[in-house]
Amino acid sequence: MTFDPRPLTEPVDPAAVRAFAAELRSRQSTGASAATIVGIVAAVIVAVVMVPALVSVVLALSSFGDSPAAAAIPVALIVLLLAAVGVMIWLGVRNARATRYRLHRFAQANGMSYEAKVADPPLPGMIFSLGRSRQSTDLIRGTRPRFVEFGNYQYTVQSGKNSTTYRWGYVAVKLDVPLPNIVLDAKGNNGFGSNLPASFQKAQRLSLEGDFDQHFTLYCPAGYERDALYLFTPDIMARFIDNAAQLDVEIVDDWLFLYTQRKVSTLDPATWAWLFGTVGALLTKFDQWARWRDERLVAENAGAAAPFSIPSPNQALPFAPPAGLLTPPPGVAPQGRRLKRGGTWLPIIVVIAFVAFWLMSRFN
Repeated sequence: MTFDPRPLTEPVDPAAVRAFAAELRSRQSTGASAATIVGIVAAVIVAVVMVPALVSVVLALSSFGDSPAAAAIPVALIVLLLAAVGVMIWLGVRNARATRYRLHRFAQANGMSYEAKVADPPLPGMIFSLGRSRQSTDLIRGTRPRFVEFGNYQYTVQSGKNSTTYRWGYVAVKLDVPLPNIVLDAKGNNGFGSNLPASFQKAQRLSLEGDFDQHFTLYCPAGYERDALYLFTPDIMARFIDNAAQLDVEIVDDWLFLYTQRKVSTLDPATWAWLFGTVGALLTKFDQWARWRDERLVAENAGAAAPFSIPSPNQALPFAPPAGLLTPPPGVAPQGRRLKRGGTWLPIIVVIAFVAFWLMSRFN
């Protein structure tokens, strides 16, 4: 993987920015472009917030006198405020276009491609099935030596009348074969408990050797402890500690995801240097993971073949069995495909604290 950060910060040609914005609009067969959405949101803000405020200003200033000069002051203020709002909207749209163009140029310079937005991305990671209005933005993808996608992601969760939008940055790496569902919860980015949007049963925790447990909490499906030890050899553990200690990690199906609660696709060269270095350090070890096979699939295949009769020693076979007959095919048995989720104690603690506070205030 090459790394050329110059397009992130070097000056851009305004004509080229406009041409790229037009190209993005032409790609979108449905829905509004990002610039149009920004304009609509800004117009709504003006209508809902600015107009009542301007009316209040006009009424307040009009009460100071009936002279033509006094009447002209509110009109001038309205014009100035509307002009200021218009300038802010124009600057926002222009900066958004320039950002997308810079990321596009950065992707080209590094042998990758750029995609402005993907609605409801079909990825199996834990963050991609939550809430509604799911979308990835500013995606940068590479295909060599394997498929890698950097992107910003958001989804909205409705809770009664209120809604909360959660934002993540992620890196998705395609693996050679499906692997057991394993999660590394980075301790360096946790606050009051884990920052992950899912919790897992404590019985699935696995302690590894060295100081790995000081940086990550590892979860693997019950019965797959030996498989996790095969995948996370000391040299691979060292790569994760040195390069990804601030990133949460999930292995699910034939994907590896790195999660962070900050933007991944950004104009900051230092962020890209860190991410490129992290992915580059891990890519060299994924070939080892490609040799992993789930021995439980051998038993499943043997069980499926049980109803067939076995030829007698004197009966000639029409073909010779393949040499790899006893080698499990790529895949994961059902019990290893997903971790078992656990409940979270935080809502219960909040309810108990509220009830205790209410009782104390009532009886004191």
